[in-house]
Amino acid sequence: MKNLAFAALLCLVASMTYAQADKMLGDWKTIDDKTGEARAIVTLYQAEDGLYYGTISHMLMYADAVCIACTGELKNAKVEGLVIIRGFHEENGQLVGGKVLDPESGKFYHGKIYRKGNDLVLRGSIDRAGILGRSQTWKR
Repeated sequence: MKNLAFAALLCLVASMTYAQADKMLGDWKTIDDKTGEARAIVTLYQAEDGLYYGTISHMLMYADAVCIACTGELKNAKVEGLVIIRGFHEENGQLVGGKVLDPESGKFYHGKIYRKGNDLVLRGSIDRAGILGRSQTWKR
């Protein structure tokens, strides 16, 4: 009987966690943390590999912007259409463990994504712990 109750509890926790990650999917308006201006629409999705990704689906400013500071295959790539959120997995109602591309600097950062009320918070940092970095709040 204890095993059955434990299994039921695990299913409940798993479904609640999935529901949190599911609420993060879709289109989000990025808000520049320095200027407060809306910059782009990012579409968050779960890929077939089970990981979470985000693509800049529409630029609200500088529609023809390219990633000048990027390197390799991303050098001079059009910013609209770039996959800037890569390889996140869900853990305790947050998306963690992935990388975030900053198209302005061309650098990848460690990231964490979580809900705060109706908003989405993206924390990018140079360290895995998230201490040295900055956060952006995105709107639905």
